Amino acid sequence: MVLLNRLIWGFALVAVGAVNMSAQEQLSLSDAIQVGLENNLQLRIADQSVQISANNNNWATAGRYPTVDFSINSQNGFTDQNNPASPALPEYTSINGGGVAALDASWLLFDGYRVRFTKEQLETLEAQSQGNAAVVAENVIQSIILSYYQVQIQAEQLGVLEEVLTLSRDRVDYQEIRKEYGQASTFDILQSEDAYLSDSTSYLAQLDAYEAAMRNLNLAMGVEDLGTNYVLTDNLQFEVPAYEYAYLEEKMFSENKNLKNLLISRELARINTELQEAAKSPTVRLGTGATYNVNVNKINAVNPFTGMDFGTSVGRTFNYYFNISATYRLYDGGVRRRNVENAQMQELSSILQVDDQKRILSNQLQNTLATYNTQRNLLQIATRRIETARQNLQIADERFKGGLINSFDYRTIQLSYINASQAQLNARFNLKVTETELIRLTGGLVRE
Repeated sequence: MVLLNRLIWGFALVAVGAVNMSAQEQLSLSDAIQVGLENNLQLRIADQSVQISANNNNWATAGRYPTVDFSINSQNGFTDQNNPASPALPEYTSINGGGVAALDASWLLFDGYRVRFTKEQLETLEAQSQGNAAVVAENVIQSIILSYYQVQIQAEQLGVLEEVLTLSRDRVDYQEIRKEYGQASTFDILQSEDAYLSDSTSYLAQLDAYEAAMRNLNLAMGVEDLGTNYVLTDNLQFEVPAYEYAYLEEKMFSENKNLKNLLISRELARINTELQEAAKSPTVRLGTGATYNVNVNKINAVNPFTGMDFGTSVGRTFNYYFNISATYRLYDGGVRRRNVENAQMQELSSILQVDDQKRILSNQLQNTLATYNTQRNLLQIATRRIETARQNLQIADERFKGGLINSFDYRTIQLSYINASQAQLNARFNLKVTETELIRLTGGLVRE
């Protein structure tokens, strides 16, 4: 049985050694976030959407500038006539060719300010794409933060179980020595070995949880090799400041990314109403251009009246025009009126969505802040509890070796220490999760 204990302990040390040997790269939280933002595919897609909307945001797309078209047409033909019914020219062949060059310009002078509203729409669409990218980045950052600290939680819990496993091994060795001197029974040995085997199982399960948390961190960062290990340099010890609801609410209403996107959608709805109203206005357009036509015609025949060959003739024509046209639709069956009404209803819906989102966010903020304050108190209690449990375990170890308490009492104190440690780690992690959610609600994860 002693050999089995040594094998289990040796396997645990090898497992820890394998992790430590591969955990050579140091990683801070800021570096993890930077890597994640660079690797995240959804964020890359969002960035491409931002670039597209930025490219579209110009006056040319809005229709402010004139359009100029240049065209060239070639006209060629061959005629071979043999017609006895034509006494003047019964038989001849002709070749004709020519070209037409045209330059046309068109400029929209007035259309109810649709150009201005369209440019405003393009600017707002660019802001919307930036807002969508900010939400994606916000989700990526939150996922990395929680994954980063989850690794630390699992690592610290692994350290606690390693400490307990060491105590259990020492307890087995101690009972073996006592048995040699006739001071311990087989029952005492079996109790110690059972506790040691149970702690070994818990340790190996915790090691697996730690490695899974590390893989999840790599996944959140977008690292291809999910087996990469790191030494995390930012520990889970952090300040737990008290927050005022009024300050957080004011910041949330001005910086929350989802709310800002809804405000942008509301602005787009307003612009769409303006565009539909502009469709009821007349349209004034300027058109100007010029054409140049060259025609060459060669007839292989003799003029019956002059007795001379027709030969080759060249004709040229130049034409220039300058037009102003105005168009106003008198009747369309009420289509424009219904479009305006629909746009106004959509605008009203967007206003209601903003108001509803503010109510939802206020409720989320109140609940999250209440949870945060409760978890601050829970962390203080859990910290005090772990300090007491650690001191109790140290005293119990001395009293057990002195024969003042039995193995059952000692094991109960060991388990109490493990539970207190787990409760304190969970309290720290839960508080970090809640604080991160507070920062997200108030728009602090992504700075624009």
